[in-house]
Amino acid sequence: MKLSNAYKTIGEVAELLNLKDKKNGKLNTHVIRFWEKEFKQIKPKKINNKRRYYDKKNIDLLIMIKFLLKD
Repeated sequence: MKLSNAYKTIGEVAELLNLKDKKNGKLNTHVIRFWEKEFKQIKPKKINNKRRYYDKKNIDLLIMIKFLLKD
């Protein structure tokens, strides 16, 4: 089990935000990548320019964005 302040992968963040496709149940990680482009405040740590890792600050921003756009 990860610590609450540990970096999380894009899949873990999508799970946390409940970003699932209603038809097949797969995680919609593309939504998070889109929000990164639209909201410059979201800056995940990138390893080898591929893997994204999100800290608590970024996750809190994503939670707020989801609330404002979807809820």
